[in-house]
Amino acid sequence: MKKLLSISLCLLCLYSFAQENLTYQKPSKEILDLVDVPLAPSVQIDSKSEHMVLLYRDAYKSIAELSEAEMRLAGLRINPVINIGSRTTFYNNFKVKKANEKEARQVEGLPNNPRLSGFRWSPDETMIACLNTTDTGVEVWVLDVVNGRVKQLTDAVVNANMGSAINWFKNGNQLLIKTLPANRPDLIDTDNAIPQGPTISVSDGSKAQNRTSRFT
Repeated sequence: MKKLLSISLCLLCLYSFAQENLTYQKPSKEILDLVDVPLAPSVQIDSKSEHMVLLYRDAYKSIAELSEAEMRLAGLRINPVINIGSRTTFYNNFKVKKANEKEARQVEGLPNNPRLSGFRWSPDETMIACLNTTDTGVEVWVLDVVNGRVKQLTDAVVNANMGSAINWFKNGNQLLIKTLPANRPDLIDTDNAIPQGPTISVSDGSKAQNRTSRFT
């Protein structure tokens, strides 16, 4: 009986040790090659069909992206830390190609670990403004379609929670950008915040507001 108990305890210790050191694993190369197939690029073409921009993205989101914070407010799903929609589709590379060229050219000057979205053509269709999402916020970058080079325009101060965060002026030389207030208070962490008083609900038979969204 003592011997059986000792064996059981040893097995339990080994099982606990294995559980503590368990991390995400990649499948075998054969399975990975079947699942992790590069997606065909999305394509944006100017109105004259002279320039083409090819947008590339991964087939699946990373564990880090899936673990990001999400706030549900009046039907919106936003990331309250970086201020952009939590369900936004991000692209990690793009190339440019002229109509008379056989091969697409790699865009130069891309940021590290790019997460690009919100592409907007300029009125003369020589440039594209876009958003790049970082760990701390959202930046504006501008692509020169003709030269195939992208450069950063703002710091991570963009408010991309609702609607279009960037719009071109008609002259094509200026952008209207939604930014966060400079004196904005810090985000309240409701999980750790101490309530200042009780939540009170009064039922007096009068009309009450009705939900307009399943997230309200």
